[in-house]
Amino acid sequence: MATLQNSPSLHRTPVLNSFTKLHKQSTFHCCRKSNSFLVRAEQASATSTCSPSQENIKGFLPVTDKKDGYEFVYPFGWQEVTIEGQDKVFKDVIEPLETASVTLFPTVKQDIKEFGSPQQVAETLIKKVLSPPTQKTKLIEAVEHDIDGKTYYTFEFIAKAPNFTRHALSTVAIGNGNFYTLTTGANERRWDKMKDKLHTIVDSFKLFKVYD
Repeated sequence: MATLQNSPSLHRTPVLNSFTKLHKQSTFHCCRKSNSFLVRAEQASATSTCSPSQENIKGFLPVTDKKDGYEFVYPFGWQEVTIEGQDKVFKDVIEPLETASVTLFPTVKQDIKEFGSPQQVAETLIKKVLSPPTQKTKLIEAVEHDIDGKTYYTFEFIAKAPNFTRHALSTVAIGNGNFYTLTTGANERRWDKMKDKLHTIVDSFKLFKVYD
């Protein structure tokens, strides 16, 4: 067992309490668990299946979660790890800030637009959920786009801690009765080298209908 260090998106695992209350109060509620998580490093599951759109992205491996209804790609060489409160996490074995993580929480809402504009949702998530309160954050850009008729918000932000600065991308959407968030990022010093790969991860994230 190993302990994952220095990753702000994984440093504390947020859990949104209630999306109904969230909407009424215009704020994202979260509770944070222990600051230290045990991480089990393992190779990405060889049984993961992929959609045709994911099969030919050079340098990336596809993952499809048929149970929860989402898919995305991650860079070849990253390992899957287990983090309490996160649905799926992949990370670079050398650079601890280079990760891609997916979380999902139940919601009665049908569309991400019901929570506000891309800027409103991004600002709230960055400050309340995606970064510990001790970090200084800055939203760089937030945009809306559609994939197969479903709305996604994608945003870029910086989270600054005393000993590192992480440059990150997130995409959020609603489907299958859940609020999904995929977040990826890298140390600011490696942003120029990693940004194209990180954009590929975010751009590949897609929800699909899960049938009982």
